Amino acid sequence: MKKPDSLKRHMINAVTELQRDPDRMLIFTDKGNVRCTLANGLSFEYVYELNFILTEYAGDLDAVMIPLLDWVRLNQHELLANLEKSKDAFKFETVILDNNTVDLSMTLPITERVIVKRQEDGTLNISFPDEEQYENATEPQLFKMIDQNTGNVLAEWMSAEPEEQYF
Repeated sequence: MKKPDSLKRHMINAVTELQRDPDRMLIFTDKGNVRCTLANGLSFEYVYELNFILTEYAGDLDAVMIPLLDWVRLNQHELLANLEKSKDAFKFETVILDNNTVDLSMTLPITERVIVKRQEDGTLNISFPDEEQYENATEPQLFKMIDQNTGNVLAEWMSAEPEEQYF
């Protein structure tokens, strides 16, 4: 599994307080499952709950949530794009401690694909493909839908201006 380490690196690089004391961050998995249909050989998918815990955190919680959402945007984007999945995707609990600190525990559902390909010599090549990303909006351009059988233009339009992006 690659995503827990990826999240750990990302959060340490992003959150100033974690750079000072990274040992206060714990990441582990629960309720793990392996899904495999044998449709494409031995390839499979890890499915698990990722637990992200910060102990005695004194910073602003938004300084944790926004980098976390940015990581999710690249590594598990359907949790943001799919309204049904996002309803229960980000579960958290806090314990308010002394000295304006909290213990924070977050749980989010994660999937990771593992591609297993048998080579000609019988060895197995294992890879962890990146998550597919949404395409960024492009400048306005002409689009045409052509009927493959007749060559007739079925529709033709100019794409809209890309909307301003907010980060």
